[in-house]
Parts: sequence; structure tokens; C-alpha cells
Amino acid sequence: MERIGIYGGTFNPPHVGHIQAAQQAIDALKLDKVLLIPDWIAPHKELPENSPTPQQRLDMLHLAANNRPGLEVSDIELRREGVSYTWQTVAQLREENPEAELVLLMGTDMFLSFHTWCHPERILENASLGVFCRGEKGEVEAISRKKAEMEQQGAVVNLVNNEVVPISSTQLRRLLAFRCAGAFLPDGVLDYIREHRLYDTRTDWKNLPMEQLEPIVLRLLNPNRVRHVLGCRDTAVDLARHWGADETDAARAGILHDITKAIDGPLQLTLCEAYGKILSDFSKKYPKTLHALTGSLVAERIFGENAAVVSAIEHHTTGKADMSLLEKIIYVADYMEPNRDFPGVEKLRELAYSDITAALKLGLEMTLEHLKRQGSEVSPESREALAWLNESCK
Repeated sequence: MERIGIYGGTFNPPHVGHIQAAQQAIDALKLDKVLLIPDWIAPHKELPENSPTPQQRLDMLHLAANNRPGLEVSDIELRREGVSYTWQTVAQLREENPEAELVLLMGTDMFLSFHTWCHPERILENASLGVFCRGEKGEVEAISRKKAEMEQQGAVVNLVNNEVVPISSTQLRRLLAFRCAGAFLPDGVLDYIREHRLYDTRTDWKNLPMEQLEPIVLRLLNPNRVRHVLGCRDTAVDLARHWGADETDAARAGILHDITKAIDGPLQLTLCEAYGKILSDFSKKYPKTLHALTGSLVAERIFGENAAVVSAIEHHTTGKADMSLLEKIIYVADYMEPNRDFPGVEKLRELAYSDITAALKLGLEMTLEHLKRQGSEVSPESREALAWLNESCK
């Protein structure tokens, strides 16, 4: 009896993780083939603005699956149009393959929310489930509970050890915008993206006026980061006005300071490698701290910012010895913007308008004390910054 895997999604864009997952499912579940099915309209999420058309996503998926044994691309949901409900797709595939065993493949998040899908019971009438699992402790426990619950109700659930490249399409779109996604795309897909000018790969963002820069930056952030970034920008401008610094530079550094914050730690290393940046041992050990450095690289190379703005972004988390006025402002603004709420922030806000250097010193001291309580290592730049401040404030 033929065993057919069903692997649907937006594939926006298809990447090596999708292909590796499908191939692992073939091996783990003894599937004869996997159907890769791009949806027309996803029922669970909206596609980002300026996403490729359904046909373009289908074209890219054909390129990604080309010459991959056992992988086939299906346009079943594109032909149906409308919202792409999985229960309808599985039912149609059951009609077309009455003797086959159908296995619906999905990731952990989709599996844990499966009960919220449209007609999950109809899906289970026609297919078993194959769930990709990375093996992380919390994930395994949640999946095991859900698996046991569903099996008591008669469902067939098989787990697939997921050892694929850890990247999502959301992260990949950010890397495409920053011109460093090639390693995560199957052969031919990047060329297609560039040829059709998708995902901002051929857009010139250098030296944009603020009203054009801001919406681009905000859509590259995690949504929960937007309020902080806008608060930092406004606070930086206010401090620049108070202390006589360049308000335009303050606004641009403020809006861009967390431009790469949404990129996962390991992918921060990828960005540095793509830009030819040699890292310190500390940075290699703590890649999650790299967003200030990678943000400065993106600000310079993608957005064309001047040296003062780039340096302020680079040092907004660690500080450094002998900081410029703009560098102090961005560091302090990031720490005290209106959405921040922690013991000592009000004192920091008062100092920021009476002695910006003292505010910087207080911010660094609080950071070092916080890291000490956590048992975390302090960056050499922060130690040098505080040593310089202690010497200069004598």
C-alpha cells in the first residue's frame, strides 16, 4: 500500500529546512512520497505585505524540490483558490488515492493547536499525523501529552525527529532583506527571488528620508519590539534636543538600533560571516548579544547610515571607552524609554537630563550588577566603558 506524506504551508519562501524535513519524514515514516502543497490563503495567518503571489510560491517550490527523490509539488490548493482548509485537501487526496495511507506532516506549534483547526475530526478520518519534533525537553513533554490525548480518541500520531536547519521563513525573509540568506535556500530559489525582485532583494534602502525609513524598519522587527523602538527613537530625539546633539542622527540611530534584534542567536553569526566580520571570543560565546554589532553592519551597508549613527548602534548595549555624545544618548535612551519599567529607572531618567554621563554610568552599573546576579559574563567593552567613566568622573 502506498504511503503518501502531505506537507502544506505558505512556503514563503521555501527553504532548505522544508526540504530536509520532507526528506526526513520519508525516511522516518517509510513514505513513498511527500506532496509539497503551497496554500492559496492560509487559514491561520496572513501573509506579510508584498509577499509573492501564489504562483510565484509554487514556482519556487518546484525549484526547491527539483531532482529530490520522493518529493512532488502539488497545486491542489491553488486550483481550489480561497482559504486553504486542510480538511478539504486531505478529503480530496483521499478521493484521488482511495487505497493509499495518507500522513499529514506538521510542526510542533501546528500539532499543539490542532484542536483549533477547521474540522480536525475530518482530517483524522482520512489521515494519520506525522509531527516534527526537535527533542527539546519542554517541547517533548508538551507533544507527548498531546499525542497521548489524541491517541485515546483514536488518532494515529507518529513523531519525526527534526534535525533540519533551524530557520523559519520569517527569519529567512529578514536575512533576504539583509542580503545574507543564500546558504538557506535550495538551488535556483535565490536566483528566482532576485530575478523577480522579491523580498526586497533588489530594493535600494540607502539614505531614505525618515518617513520612508520608519515603516521599513518596523516591519522587520518582531511586533512586540515596535513600541520599544519607537519609544527609544522619541527619547533619543528629546535627549539630543536637550544636549545639543544632532536630532536627525539621534532619530535614525533610535529607529535602527534593534534592526537585527529579531534574528536568532545562531543566525547572528551567519550575518557576521556574510559581512566578513571577525568576532571576538566573547561574541562567539554569546551570539545573542550580537544584535548591536549586526545592527550597525546593517545600518551601514543596507541603509547607508553615517559613521556616527553606525557607532551609536554598535555600542548601545555594551558601551565603550570614551563614548561620543550621540553614543551616550542612544545607550541611555534605550535604557530609559517610556516602556521600560524596573527599579532605578526613574533615577536614570532624572540623571539623563541633568548629567548624561552620570546617567550612562548608572546604566552600566545596573547592567553589570544584573549580569552578576545572573552569573553571566560581562563583555570586555562594558568593563572598559565603566573603567573609563570611573577615571573621567574623578
